Amino acid sequence: MFEFIRTHKKIMQILLIILIFPSFVLFGIDGYKRFQDKGETVATVDGINISKEEWENAHKIEIDRMRASMPGVDSSMFDTPAMKYGVLERMVQSKVLEATARKLNLTISDQRVVQSIAQMEALASLKKPDGSLDIEKYKQLLAAQGMSPEIFEARMRGDLSVRQVVNGVTQSTVTFPSQVDVAMKAFKQQREIQVAIFSASDYLDQAKPSDDEIKAYFSKHADDYKSIETADIEFVTLDLASIEKTINVSEAELKAYFDQNQAALMSKEERRASHILINAGKDLSADERAKAKAKAADLLGTLRQKPDQFAELAKKFSQDAGSAPKGGDLDFFAKGAMVKPFEDAAFAMKKGDISDIVESDFGYHIIRLTDIKSASAGNFQQVRPQLEADLKKELSRKKYAELAEQFSNLVYEQSDGFDAVVEKLKLPVQTAQGITRDVNGGGKVVWAHPNLLKSIFSQDSITRKHNTEAVETAPNQLVSARIKQYRAPAQLGLDEVKQMVIQAVLKEKSLDLAVKDGQTKLEQWRAKPESGTWQVPVAISREQTQKLPANLVDVAMRADEKKLPLVEGISLGAKGFGVVKINKVLPATDTTASPESLERFTKAWATAENLAYFSLLKDRLKVVIKAPAPDANGLSR
Repeated sequence: MFEFIRTHKKIMQILLIILIFPSFVLFGIDGYKRFQDKGETVATVDGINISKEEWENAHKIEIDRMRASMPGVDSSMFDTPAMKYGVLERMVQSKVLEATARKLNLTISDQRVVQSIAQMEALASLKKPDGSLDIEKYKQLLAAQGMSPEIFEARMRGDLSVRQVVNGVTQSTVTFPSQVDVAMKAFKQQREIQVAIFSASDYLDQAKPSDDEIKAYFSKHADDYKSIETADIEFVTLDLASIEKTINVSEAELKAYFDQNQAALMSKEERRASHILINAGKDLSADERAKAKAKAADLLGTLRQKPDQFAELAKKFSQDAGSAPKGGDLDFFAKGAMVKPFEDAAFAMKKGDISDIVESDFGYHIIRLTDIKSASAGNFQQVRPQLEADLKKELSRKKYAELAEQFSNLVYEQSDGFDAVVEKLKLPVQTAQGITRDVNGGGKVVWAHPNLLKSIFSQDSITRKHNTEAVETAPNQLVSARIKQYRAPAQLGLDEVKQMVIQAVLKEKSLDLAVKDGQTKLEQWRAKPESGTWQVPVAISREQTQKLPANLVDVAMRADEKKLPLVEGISLGAKGFGVVKINKVLPATDTTASPESLERFTKAWATAENLAYFSLLKDRLKVVIKAPAPDANGLSR
């Protein structure tokens, strides 16, 4: 079974994405585990509650998914209020779609489920020659994900019913030339603007925090200042490389292996040829192909009289860009390397021969055979080093396949330590100190694999100090680990983190000063635009933003052109505050809708219709999100 799983690892990854994070067209992913409703309610959809525990678990799963897909990236960047709130929104979206599917009685027949599974690209390699699904391999693949076919098919049925909710809108989207014309004019319209940016970094000198402010900030954000969760572990590794070191092969085994593989060890006949190609693909007309063949015939006539000019004529007339500069030389090749008409001709020639015209899908060839390497039987002493290496690898793979299941069973069945693994498989126990949940080994140590770290820091591993399951950390490598000592996050005192707190207060105060100053200037400059301290005028559009913040450009382009000139302001999040003076509308340079822009517009229109439909569904299902949304700066309110 392990060999099957390793062979189909990529399929399993795809299946995992399909099963745990199914796409719902517009509405993102639903990657959370369903629990019984308990604890504080953070949202309600059609009378069904989403608990805080569900939300936090879904957020953890999302972070784990991000960590696994991007192991080199600091996962703390995903653990933000904005990211967490996004997870809750996707949970709400999923429940809205599920509830709507139930109310619309959107049922999926067994035949439709079977058909959809059969059409999954992820399962294509599990099909038999007759096109039917290999049921045994299908069950093995699902079992590796902890599912039965019944569970998988139930999830597929639910996914298909939910898709029907949005497909009716998405697939019926129609755009009209008048809509496209208006959209293109708005998209490419230019406006002359001037901006003033109030950057938080410019107010750092004014943002000197007092001791009371530092203490108040720490008191409010104490949970943000805890020691890092760490663990000391021990682990055992079963891998192909270590097994290979234990494999010894005798001279008799090598000679037997040599005798069994004579055919494979025999070098194949190879031929070296040069050619002149006159291109004539099948898409050309009959007249064009006739002209190409006539040109090849003229060249062949010249070569029959002056065969020593082959290289010169190839450089001048051959239309094979790769070989023409080398006088048409194609180097040595064996059977199967060239298209069949070319191969048949080359392997029927004698050294020095020039062929008649050979037609292939590429056009017309004239071939000269320049050399022949005959097939030869391998010599035992010559191939002995490679033979020994190949036999060791083959024996190691067989032994690894035998030991992999035994290793996995031992670490699972005797989960309180590695004594059994050491005794029966003679594997050394290694240790590591102070490891964390993040991939902090740079991928250079086996325990730094994201999946293994996830198992190490699971609740069972932490509280009961059991062995983790056997985790594949690389091809032909299994690792199991267990915690020897666990150190939970502990509250740090203000003295330990004072400098970090000071920087946080400086950042918060400087941002507050920048925003207040920007808002004050906004009111003043609205009354007297000419009194503002503006940057030089620039022309912008939704297409050409001049690298200005997206929300500032959006404010400028949304301003009512009938009221220009106009002064507007917008928060720039953690960067500060922006004030923009929109002077005038400039004519668009080009409003033509290219096929690419038309496709983008159609998709955008479909998205807008879906969002409107989803908003309607939320109202009908009386959706309530009780958790506060992050503010403009990405902080929880």
